[in-house]
Amino acid sequence: MAKTSFDCVLEDLGGSFAGPWRGPRQMLAEQEYDGHASIHDPATAQKLGFKTATIEGPTHFSQFAPLGEAIWGDRWFSEGCLSAHYRNAVFEGEEVRAFMDKPEDGAVQVAIRMEKRDGTEVLRGTAQVGPDGPPAALEARISGLEPLKDPVILHDVAVGLKTGRQQVRMDADQNMGALYPFSLTQKLAKITELSPRYAGAAPFGRAIIPMEMISVLAQYTARQDRMPLRGPAVGLFADQEIRLFKGPLYVGEAYEIDREIVFLSGSRRTESLWVKTRIYAPGGNEVLATMLLNSATMKESYAPYAEEYAALYG
Repeated sequence: MAKTSFDCVLEDLGGSFAGPWRGPRQMLAEQEYDGHASIHDPATAQKLGFKTATIEGPTHFSQFAPLGEAIWGDRWFSEGCLSAHYRNAVFEGEEVRAFMDKPEDGAVQVAIRMEKRDGTEVLRGTAQVGPDGPPAALEARISGLEPLKDPVILHDVAVGLKTGRQQVRMDADQNMGALYPFSLTQKLAKITELSPRYAGAAPFGRAIIPMEMISVLAQYTARQDRMPLRGPAVGLFADQEIRLFKGPLYVGEAYEIDREIVFLSGSRRTESLWVKTRIYAPGGNEVLATMLLNSATMKESYAPYAEEYAALYG
């Protein structure tokens, strides 16, 4: 059986590893953006057809960390990448399990998936290490999507729009703001998979930021962007990729980030904004890590949607 730094037992299925069943915890009930509650608020979620508040997607990334370490060792924490399309929401009280294929002939990319107890697929995508290798799952996914037609909520934004540099950091007891009203310490008390690496154990010698919390770091100043989105409206994470190039990222370390709109897509119910966040050392231009995030905004949550669509497109 593969050894990892995590307090969990992995199951060897022959062609893949499977982690233990876990019940992820909801920590975003008090989340607020644009002056209103989010999809992680039970009442808001129920209005939009969900049975209750959803677990935020990157919470699931932690269950893949022991699998990545089992395959690639410490390299996973400094050059790992998870690229996932979220397929079904998870609600508190449900249990989920992560699966990661084993690489063949030294391959640097493998398939991943997560399932509920009843077999419902939560997400699918790829895991990989290093700068080389085939396109990650979301790069391949974007290449097959049609650009958004007749936008309303995203009418005033454009591919290529880029923010200036912003300073971010994550201290252990720092409340991460209205978007993430908790601290890293509070997250580690509830995280599905805990490693001594997150407390400063060797080989890194300093506390590293878990991959799911890199999402929080990357989103920390998102409200400062002032991108011209129409709202208020409610969105959810539909696709997400977190990739380390020169990691790991450290607790208490200062970083700089910028964001760029790289694609706009849509569906019958949503308009999707694909944003790439790049993380740098202060004053540097070398990219340490990136996050690609598709925030899908629900058309029905934007009150004047039909009226504005008619005005824009007749």
